[in-house]
Amino acid sequence: MHHARRRLQAASLALILAALVAGCTGGARPESVLSPGPRGVTDQPAPGYAEVRPGSEEDFIMNAGRRIYFSAGSAALDDVARETLDLQASWLASNPRWLLKLQGYADDPGNYPKNVSLSEKRASAVMDYLASKGVDPRRMWAKGYGKERPVRDCADISCKALNRRVVVNLRAEFDEAAPQFKNGRRLDG
Repeated sequence: MHHARRRLQAASLALILAALVAGCTGGARPESVLSPGPRGVTDQPAPGYAEVRPGSEEDFIMNAGRRIYFSAGSAALDDVARETLDLQASWLASNPRWLLKLQGYADDPGNYPKNVSLSEKRASAVMDYLASKGVDPRRMWAKGYGKERPVRDCADISCKALNRRVVVNLRAEFDEAAPQFKNGRRLDG
């Protein structure tokens, strides 16, 4: 009985191996093996980005980017920052209906007031650069948040670098942080 079970197992294994070999040597057509299968598994468009409308916030994020990064203790724009801001200025020229809230952040040594001041300088540097590229300053306002709202709370230097940023947020109306704020609308309209 023990030998019969072993022979049955060996025969089953041989049958499985034969089926696998047949599949690899022409039993199945390559197109069916390589075809992606039904939609909705891994080739599904990312939520929110399936049908990006030109001029939308998603379009801005995908085609211009919304984050500008800084070196520790600095509000100076580097070449990468200027390249991103050039893309933003171009996009904003084509989409004048959007207002911009420039939110500055810091994750640098020092006390709370020092980090708020640095984050305000970063946001102002971004606003000044965009204005120099033709974006109407009346469309923009800047606010520094210091160490508030970190991307990551960490001690590692490369991780902290993610928190040294300005986020360019598109807005339909001014908010309370904007000097132009009056009932959530543009002062000129």
